[in-house]
Amino acid sequence: MVPRLGVMGGTFDPIHAGHLSVAVQAADALALDRVLLLPTRTPPHRPIDPSASMFHRFAMAALAARSDPRLAASDVELARAGTSYTADTLRALQAGGIERWQIFFLTGADAFAEIATWREYPAVLDLAHFVVCSRDGVAASSMPRRLPELASRMIPVPSPGAEAPGLHGVPAVQDPETRVFLLDCATPDISSTDIRARARAGRPLAGLVPPEVDDHIRRHGLYGADPGAAAAGRPAAGNLHD
Repeated sequence: MVPRLGVMGGTFDPIHAGHLSVAVQAADALALDRVLLLPTRTPPHRPIDPSASMFHRFAMAALAARSDPRLAASDVELARAGTSYTADTLRALQAGGIERWQIFFLTGADAFAEIATWREYPAVLDLAHFVVCSRDGVAASSMPRRLPELASRMIPVPSPGAEAPGLHGVPAVQDPETRVFLLDCATPDISSTDIRARARAGRPLAGLVPPEVDDHIRRHGLYGADPGAAAAGRPAAGNLHD
């Protein structure tokens, strides 16, 4: 069986349980052998620079990847100067010997709804399979209605663990066309913005980020966190209530 590689890019400022939930559910639903977590160097759709440096964001992604053996952090976007565009990232992976039909690019339904604004649209859709995951109140199953021009290449994935038509049990080389898989997965209502605010206020982060990421944030004083505060969700003195 040809290996299937999931790719999940993001600012990861910081990476949190919501990101990891999407990665794991996509891996389960589409039988992905590996999911790369790619912190972006310069996000194309974000008006301000990330709060944490790219080195800290990569370190947190690497720590978070320990939660599942299928996850791994990658610096493919950090190593490339300039804005991190999806098309460039997918070509970089292909230059490393990975075929486009082996790559499953994970993105939120809210972002995919704006796919027409992405650089090199619609050609970018031919560089990999896309896995569209429900996010921020936008259901993946709403994509055919929102983007009727792309409906013919969309394939619903009913739930994690369900077989995806045309892929499971079939060598990827026999299905070279790139598809758009729609995954209506349940994800925790967590935002990096809220986590940064909580860290700045000395409030606990337990359940929002892995304990190792919590420890990294506090040890390095990221987002204004008190380096002297205990990690793993134990609040600093004076912040006993969440």
